[in-house]
Amino acid sequence: MTRTVRCHAPNPSAIRHTQATPLTPGFSLSCTPDSGVVAVGESAVVVRGLQKRYGPIHAVNGVSFEVEPGEIFGIIGANGSGKTTTVECLQGLRKRDGGDVRVLGLDPQIHGTTLRHRIGSQLQESSLPERLRVWEALDLFAALSPRSRDWHALLEEWDLTQKRNSAFGDLSGGQRQRLFIALALVNDPEIVFLDEMTTGLDPAARRAAWDLVREVRRRGTTVVLVTHFMDEAEDLCDRIAVFRRGQVAALDTPSGLVARFAGTSTVRFSAEDGSFEWLRACPGVESVEQEGRRVVVKGEGPLLAHVAAALAARGIYPPDLDVERATLEDAYMNITAEAGE
Repeated sequence: MTRTVRCHAPNPSAIRHTQATPLTPGFSLSCTPDSGVVAVGESAVVVRGLQKRYGPIHAVNGVSFEVEPGEIFGIIGANGSGKTTTVECLQGLRKRDGGDVRVLGLDPQIHGTTLRHRIGSQLQESSLPERLRVWEALDLFAALSPRSRDWHALLEEWDLTQKRNSAFGDLSGGQRQRLFIALALVNDPEIVFLDEMTTGLDPAARRAAWDLVREVRRRGTTVVLVTHFMDEAEDLCDRIAVFRRGQVAALDTPSGLVARFAGTSTVRFSAEDGSFEWLRACPGVESVEQEGRRVVVKGEGPLLAHVAAALAARGIYPPDLDVERATLEDAYMNITAEAGE
């Protein structure tokens, strides 16, 4: 005998017996395709050919990508490249003009209200009533959510405990930003959208926010992060989509983007007089330059390891041997430079 396990769905009446995939012997999971349940192996977000126009301007022009469950997915790009518009379409806050979008198995344009109970959102521009206190805002948002977290814990996590009785109008820019992030997480979302999360935060607060985002992911929440900070994207994201003029110009892991678009590394060291042209025989070396005692080697791959091994083989151990690796910012500049941005 097979038992059917009920799954969470925005509309319980939509659940019906279908051909199900066995979970364990004697059990099966049964849901309709539009129930809003993401099956094992399915993407949390699927975007295909997304279009959004403002008059004659294509703000988003054929954007396609997928976000896997439990992933921190980054979106970077210049102002006006379509990042925020895309994320707003994913949340059902803006009506798309074409393409197909599914978030947690739902079309945001059709099931926007239902979807917003299951996602969290920190928008690029947000506001609250000036006299609303911090604890009142969290308590109100928690009361509106059917599956809220303990907002007292969020106060502590986002360093707002001492400001719990402060009015929104009395908060600094950084404190307001932390409050909006806490509000985005109060409903214990399956996906959270963070748009310019650390804008206005000091360096220490930014690093603390990164640690908290990692903790959010460890709890099972998928994160879509829109940012202008390359170090933030490189440090946090599993994969990154680079937007350019309303399209996805590149999509890869941070290291993959660097390897594809900014793969050159530079090794520098000082040495006694003599030619080091023989280093050109090392794997990955593209050029060797010498200016007096200073030697500069450029190339790709594990350049430092190859150069250091070659030097050691000849009994040369420069104390100032150093490597300058290409970064995500280098890759980003090369990608966007192709379009003159």
